[in-house]
Amino acid sequence: MKFGIRKPSLKRSISARTSIKRQVIHRTGMKMPRGKGYLRNPKKYAYNKVYNKTTVGFFGLLKKLFK
Repeated sequence: MKFGIRKPSLKRSISARTSIKRQVIHRTGMKMPRGKGYLRNPKKYAYNKVYNKTTVGFFGLLKKLFK
């Protein structure tokens, strides 16, 4: 598990937004309501919950500094 600042990755950011899996799930209406990710994949939900609380994004940090 990572703690601290995450390194931004432009390649991963673009691939996450343009993935075929994401397009199929959104266009067929199979997406889960916000906050209900634990129903689809509880293990991933728990990991992401801890990860997002223990790390901070580089651009989020900049946003807080210059707010």
